[in-house]
Amino acid sequence: MELEDRIVHQFHNSMEINAITIEQYTPLIAHAGELLLHCLVSESKILCCANGASASLGQHFTTLLMNRFKHERPGLPAINLSSDGSTLSAICEDSSFMDAQAKQIHALGQPGDILLLITPHGRSSNLIQAIQAAHDREMTVIALNGGDGGDITALLSPDEIEICVPCDDHALIHHAQLLVLHSLCDLIDFQLFGSDQ
Repeated sequence: MELEDRIVHQFHNSMEINAITIEQYTPLIAHAGELLLHCLVSESKILCCANGASASLGQHFTTLLMNRFKHERPGLPAINLSSDGSTLSAICEDSSFMDAQAKQIHALGQPGDILLLITPHGRSSNLIQAIQAAHDREMTVIALNGGDGGDITALLSPDEIEICVPCDDHALIHHAQLLVLHSLCDLIDFQLFGSDQ
């Protein structure tokens, strides 16, 4: 029973964090969905950046936008800046890891684009640089964060969005962030194509 108890404990913890997150952040998630829609209908794009396991969440999100979420639809312009290993390794070799996403944002970002940033703790120096680069390019930042928000919270302007999962367990934060990302995909499809999607 010990193994089964651990499984049940994991699921209960995840459900509790998800419930707290949705209770605190439903209006902000809805607003993020509106910002993403405005970006896409304005023929701008979404750039997503993250590290490690969060980068996998970013890849999942951009794949759902480029291909489909639940129903067939035209692809939507979204790029995961953490998925191009050749570019990342070249920047890290010639510059530093701190510039890994910022340099790509300076090259690809345009006013009206959105930077969707995913982190469980808000302390990564390269993501801090990414936010600064996005601001340089007159982009809006939507941050999926966790814990106490780290250094990222203070960098965001009042018109930007931070959804900060109130938890210190990175795995539980990622569970909640995945639900947020799926909610954002659903909101985009609903706003673009209606309730039958």
